Amino acid sequence: MTTSLTSLTLNNGVDIPALGFGVFQTPPEQTVEAVETALRIGYRHIDTAAAYFNEREVGEAIRRSGLRRNDLFLETKVWINDYGYEETLHAFQKAVGKLGVDHLDLLILHQPLPSAFERTIAAYRALERLQADGRVRAIGVSNFMPEHLDRLLASVSVVPAVNQIEVHPYFRQSELLAVDARHGILSQAWSPIGGITFYFGGDGTSTLDDPVIGRVARAHGRTPAQVMLRWHLQQGRSAIPKSTRPERIAENFEVFDFELTDDELAAIDGLDQGVRRGPEPDSITLDNYGREIPEA
Repeated sequence: MTTSLTSLTLNNGVDIPALGFGVFQTPPEQTVEAVETALRIGYRHIDTAAAYFNEREVGEAIRRSGLRRNDLFLETKVWINDYGYEETLHAFQKAVGKLGVDHLDLLILHQPLPSAFERTIAAYRALERLQADGRVRAIGVSNFMPEHLDRLLASVSVVPAVNQIEVHPYFRQSELLAVDARHGILSQAWSPIGGITFYFGGDGTSTLDDPVIGRVARAHGRTPAQVMLRWHLQQGRSAIPKSTRPERIAENFEVFDFELTDDELAAIDGLDQGVRRGPEPDSITLDNYGREIPEA
C-alpha cells in the first residue's frame, strides 16, 4: 500500500481517495442533501452501509450530482444478518440495487461475527467471488481485531484491502494499525475526529476540546477537526468524517494544504487513552446486533 496526500493505492493496485465522506447515523431524509453537498465541495469517496439504511439516498445524491460513475469511489458494507456465501452474494445485489450502480469500488464486511465465524468466512469468500467476477474492485473488512484477521487469513485467498476501524486521538489502536500494515491492509478510520467521544454513548469528553489538539490547531490557523484529519492522512490512513452541516463538510475537506510536524504528530499520538468507545467486536452477535436488511 502506497500513500500520497490525496489518494492511496490498495494492495491490489486500486486507487482510493484518502479522505471519504461518511453517512453513519445520517437520517435518510438528510442523506441526499449531505452527499450532494459533499460531492459539490469535491469529495469523490462516499462510504455507506446496508445497516445505515440510507444506501438508496446515497444513490439518489450521486444521480443528482451529474458526476460520471467512474469519477466516484463508492464503498458500502454487508451487515451480519447477510453473512454466509449465498446470503452475501444477495446482499451485494441489494446494495447495488439501492445505490443504482452496477459495481462497487469497495465492499467490506461490517463486523466480525466471532460466535459464528464460519459464516464470516463464507461471507468473505463471497466477496472474493464478486471481486473475481469484476463486480467489486476491492474487498475488505471492518472492526476486525488481530485475532479475527488471523482466523480469516488462514481460510481465504485474498488479503483484505481495507480494515475500517475506530481510530481517533483518544483510541489509536497502535497494535492493530501495525498488524494491518504488516499484512498490507489499509487502516481506514471511522469516527476519525473522535465524534464517538461525545455522541452515541460517549463519556462527555471531547477530542474537539482537547488542549493539545487545540494548541496544534492554533499554530496552523486551523480547526481541531482539520488537525485530526491531517494526523490520519500524514500517518497513511484513510479517514471517513461525517457531517450534515455544509460548513463542516467543507471544513473537513480543507486538509490538503498544510502539514503537521513530527513533534505535533507525536503529541497527538500521546493522547491515546486506550479506551474503545464503539462496541467491542467480540460482543457482536446476531442476538444483540441482528437487524434485517430490507430488499429495497
